[in-house]
Amino acid sequence: MSETSFPVNDLLRRKLQTSLAIISLTLCVASTLFLLLFCQKIGIGITAVVENKLTAGFSTIFTPFLIFIGVLVFVVGAVIASFMVFVMMSQRVKDIGLMKATGCPNELIFGYFMTELLIITLASCFLGVALGVLADFATTNLLNALGLQASQAPVNFWLIVLVFVIFFVFGLVFGAKPILDTTKVEPAKAISPIYYFGLVKESGFKAVSKSNLTFRIAMRSLFRRKSATVRIVICLSTVFILVTVAVAGGVIANQTTRNWLEKAIGRDVVLIAHQDMRTQYVLLLSKFYEAKEEPPFNYTDEKYLMPEEILNSLNSTPEISIIDTRLMLKAHILEVQNYTINPSTGETMTVGDDREGDAIVVGVKPERTLSEWFLDGHFLGNKQAQEAVIGDSIAQKLFSSPLNQGIKLFNETSAVLDIVGVCIDPINNGNVTYVPLETLQSIVNISKPNMVMIKIDPSANRTEVLSQIRANVSSVNSDFVVFELNEVLDKNLGFLGFIWSTIMFLPLFSLASASLCLIGYVMLAIAEQRQEFGVLRALGAKPRTVVEIVAGQSFIVLLASYAVGIALGVIITLMILIPEPLVTNYTIMEIAGWLLAALLATFIFSLYPAIKFAKKPIREIMYP
Repeated sequence: MSETSFPVNDLLRRKLQTSLAIISLTLCVASTLFLLLFCQKIGIGITAVVENKLTAGFSTIFTPFLIFIGVLVFVVGAVIASFMVFVMMSQRVKDIGLMKATGCPNELIFGYFMTELLIITLASCFLGVALGVLADFATTNLLNALGLQASQAPVNFWLIVLVFVIFFVFGLVFGAKPILDTTKVEPAKAISPIYYFGLVKESGFKAVSKSNLTFRIAMRSLFRRKSATVRIVICLSTVFILVTVAVAGGVIANQTTRNWLEKAIGRDVVLIAHQDMRTQYVLLLSKFYEAKEEPPFNYTDEKYLMPEEILNSLNSTPEISIIDTRLMLKAHILEVQNYTINPSTGETMTVGDDREGDAIVVGVKPERTLSEWFLDGHFLGNKQAQEAVIGDSIAQKLFSSPLNQGIKLFNETSAVLDIVGVCIDPINNGNVTYVPLETLQSIVNISKPNMVMIKIDPSANRTEVLSQIRANVSSVNSDFVVFELNEVLDKNLGFLGFIWSTIMFLPLFSLASASLCLIGYVMLAIAEQRQEFGVLRALGAKPRTVVEIVAGQSFIVLLASYAVGIALGVIITLMILIPEPLVTNYTIMEIAGWLLAALLATFIFSLYPAIKFAKKPIREIMYP
């Protein structure tokens, strides 16, 4: 028989304890691996920031959340590993006493239980890796089902190895301390039926009232079991911090970024352009949520320019409230250096370099534009100003201090435009520049726009007005189309919402692990109070009384952890949250609802051991 057969049989004999430990650690490993794989899939956060999805501005918003959540998941894994091993060893003290009584040295006992810890950690890491990969695969299929076209790339083998090794080491390092402490217990104490590891003999808690017996018993037991109580409060507090950051931050950031995106594209906006130009514009918008190769496209082709008859027809339609004419081109842009003064030394410093790249350039009439961008700085001042507003991706890639620099379009001899703002815009992944329409027309010598955006008066019959506009446009040139942008807007919003929903979903793994830890704590409490509960039942107490005492202990522990976790989580959320968050009454109610649901779910699951124990006969309770 192998040396590991005894530890394996011992673990199998204690199926519930072993299962709780393995499932808890498995969920921690799975959530961490899934988080890293998910970041790679969408190109943000911890492992990569890629082109062709989102924008640099959106990526920098997601990254703090993902990094902090990733760190918390690792911390939660370490805390859970330590607590679950503590719970297991607290219930094995009697076994250790018998082993010492037979002459086993501490080194042999330590090695025996370290073998059990090695088996549990190894099994948890393997199962966690498998579950994390399956969750990533399911997410890909869900994205594809939503029409967002996420490709299933080969799983990063080294990433899996990294997560496996880190959690394997965490499990052994943080689990060794409770084992070492337990093996140092004196044999006489370990065998004693009145000794429990981590139990204070007398409670320092004094009840102020003789009423409410169940509450007094619950509080006394919590104070007697200080070591285990402090550990479970730390464990649950860490999890609730994670849940608060993910839920509160996720809900607020989701609503705020969706608001930015909807204002940038425009709700109920109608695009009128040549059918090829329409296709190209939709492609530029869809690059926000799926990586697409952009085929060569000649924006300056005369067939794409808007006929004067169509513009006159739109101007004569009273149901149209706003007409936004635009000229969209692709241009080679150049960074222009500038100078600034160091406030501490007074020296003149050069700002910027001579970087260059390609971007979409859009000429707009500042006073007539339908879009409202989230800006650092301000938007274009007037229609003839030598100004530009650049997208967030361009600002990050090509400029050192955009608002202190200038930009040139097309060639080195063109006029320098002052950068007055940086906007978050989904078009072409934020690789876009806005300039006054007349300024752009004078640079490229093109007198007509190549696209028009309109907004219909809400009081008008939208269907009838659209039919009339389509008929008028088709009568002038059948190659020009009238297209509502709501469909592509909804896909962009759907992708953004999916990301935030996934971020909010991640703590569920850790919350499930915390629930299992609380169940382990309840089992430890029941084992320590078994004789006490038996006496209560023998004196006429009903099974409900036992459940009430244990439920009171669980609720007090949960409430303390909840208060600490929510308070710290809200502070951290406000520190890392995006600028100018959008918070409404509905937002607050949604956050409160999710956090309350997490508290109630954890509490309800913790009652299972108490209900099962209370149903046992009195003799079995006192003499197991």
